[in-house]
Amino acid sequence: MPKSKVSYICSECGINSTKWAGQCSSCGCWNTMSESRAVDSSVRSEVVTTLDKLPDDINFRYSTGFKELDHVLGGGLIPGAVILLGGDPGIGKSTLLQQVSANLMLDVPICYASGEESLRQIGQRSQRLGLDALRMNVLIDSSILNVLSQTKKCEARILIVDSMQTMTNDELSSAPGSITQLRECVAKIVEFAKKNDISVFIIGHVTKEGAIAGPRVVEHMVDTVLYFESDPASRYSIIRSVKNRFGASGEMGVFAMTEKGFNEVNNPSAIFLSRGVSDESGSIVSIVWEGSRPLLVEIQALVSQSNNNHIKRLAQGVDQNRLALLIAVLHRHGSVSLVNEDVFINVVSGLKINETAVDLPTIMAIVSSFKDLKFSENLVCFGEVGLAGEIRPVKYGIERITAAIKQGFTKIIAPIGNVPKKIPKGIKIIGVRRLSDALQEVL
Repeated sequence: MPKSKVSYICSECGINSTKWAGQCSSCGCWNTMSESRAVDSSVRSEVVTTLDKLPDDINFRYSTGFKELDHVLGGGLIPGAVILLGGDPGIGKSTLLQQVSANLMLDVPICYASGEESLRQIGQRSQRLGLDALRMNVLIDSSILNVLSQTKKCEARILIVDSMQTMTNDELSSAPGSITQLRECVAKIVEFAKKNDISVFIIGHVTKEGAIAGPRVVEHMVDTVLYFESDPASRYSIIRSVKNRFGASGEMGVFAMTEKGFNEVNNPSAIFLSRGVSDESGSIVSIVWEGSRPLLVEIQALVSQSNNNHIKRLAQGVDQNRLALLIAVLHRHGSVSLVNEDVFINVVSGLKINETAVDLPTIMAIVSSFKDLKFSENLVCFGEVGLAGEIRPVKYGIERITAAIKQGFTKIIAPIGNVPKKIPKGIKIIGVRRLSDALQEVL
């Protein structure tokens, strides 16, 4: 009988140790080492092969039926890929993947395995969404070994697991949802997917901090990690890829929730702009880069005199520490003092921006509100602002300008290093080197 080897694995970084320790020697986290038993077998079925044995359709991808989701995945779903989809409770993870199942089952066998819902509940959702999913293979079970066995038995090419936290490995004695169960269940899924060339979607719960619940090593094991985000006050939801072995990470897809489920938004820039109110002070349009495409967003600012000694600097959608830095630069190099003013920044439609290209539009929106200055609705700007007041070029400058022109903008303020050599007729592009140059153009 083969012997079982005992080891201890850190739930955060995944390092393997022969001895238990209260603190991980690799990442320094406390109480993250858990026991793992592996059977030592000298006989394996795998053999060495060469890449010329690969099939001719090596670049084949399944289409999910949603162009936005295909875009986030890097062009579609690759056979054998394991995708982890996380999001807040009730955001629509099961709804979206049930719609994906209905789209995919027209061309390929699907198995939908649920450990959270009953067969009746899944059927009711399909009926509510108007899906023709009567022939979809559905399995109500929380045993991952049986789920994988039944998936192979019904010859499904795509498996959907709802959810990771409800699945258990019967070979382990730990409780469902424990670190050991999560790690081992996902390991079984990954091994099964790679060996049988079956694509797998795994739904994962998130913690109150917004991270996927469970050991961090799970995110390292899967091929793609997607986060489903939504503003409670908006009907729009966003899927972001934070990891993707088969495409660019940081891609974003936008969906609108309706009574019949999710509809994709083919022109995301349209929902992040409200051109009808852009002629008011404190508003300007910028161009951000999400993954591999540009998006036009509206930056709003409100500057009002503070009623007490504690001034406020609040930001929604941009980094609050970055806002404080920009206000200091504006004071020093733009001769605009806001020491007695409250400053509020908002990105329309709840989009979160993590790049410095919105530095210049943020400052412009602040100046617009402070001086009650209304910008032209045809104006758009972007650029990074340095501590010395210089305007630094950003990546994909030409692509940003092209996107703005396609959306009908005719005046663009951009870093001098991003100005193209050839400017289209009827378009005015103003290249600026310093913050004072940009302010001079609008004041």
